[in-house]
Amino acid sequence: MTEILKDTSERQLSQLLYAVFFFHASEYLLAIACHGKSKVTIESLLISKDYLLAMILSMLEYLLELHFFPSLKNNWSISNTGLMLVILGETIRKLAILTAGKAFSHIIQRYHEDDHKLITYGIYGVIRHPGYSGFLIWSVGTQIMLCNPVSTIAFAIILWDFFHNRIPYEEFFLKQFFGLEHDAYAQRVWSGIPFVKYAPVFHLEGVFSAYQLSYLYPLLPYATTISHRQLDSRVQQRVILEAIFKR
Repeated sequence: MTEILKDTSERQLSQLLYAVFFFHASEYLLAIACHGKSKVTIESLLISKDYLLAMILSMLEYLLELHFFPSLKNNWSISNTGLMLVILGETIRKLAILTAGKAFSHIIQRYHEDDHKLITYGIYGVIRHPGYSGFLIWSVGTQIMLCNPVSTIAFAIILWDFFHNRIPYEEFFLKQFFGLEHDAYAQRVWSGIPFVKYAPVFHLEGVFSAYQLSYLYPLLPYATTISHRQLDSRVQQRVILEAIFKR
């Protein structure tokens, strides 16, 4: 039994190590290939404090369950399903990067640049945000691969909430850059994140942080109704954005 558990843990942990190494190394190398080494920093590895904490906690869960509930880790049908999700998520995300090329960025662009184009073909013709979708699938897949029930649920909830807030914010700016073309595309193509739909007219509180809104209030008339005000004028939106982000 001990030998079986040793083989199980070695296989699962080695798969995780290879998956994590490939993901981050390829993100960094592709960023260099797309944007040039001079424009890429260590941040392109996508290793944040929150990410490290999540991975450490997931490893702690794995080791505790391996000790107290060893049979839980020996479910290869579940573990192999996780491995397939890791491969699927990685494939979707890398297709997104390769398809978008210079238009792909790890940072939300608030100002339009020459290389920033609306990509609607390839993987983007099926999924509106394949980079986010791929990362969600990859991350949750790593925890299913380890047979970590707590971390699987936690990763899914936390990442869904993150993208649920990030996508409307990003699409607000995409609407400024590409107008009706983006509206038509966003209404036609699924976001790639469950239950995250496109809103062609944005509510301010759904796009801006409280800090940004504190600057926004004096810029519009009838501030008493600001929490319900909708932005449907591209001219008004552009003036507001410039006022906010130049402060």
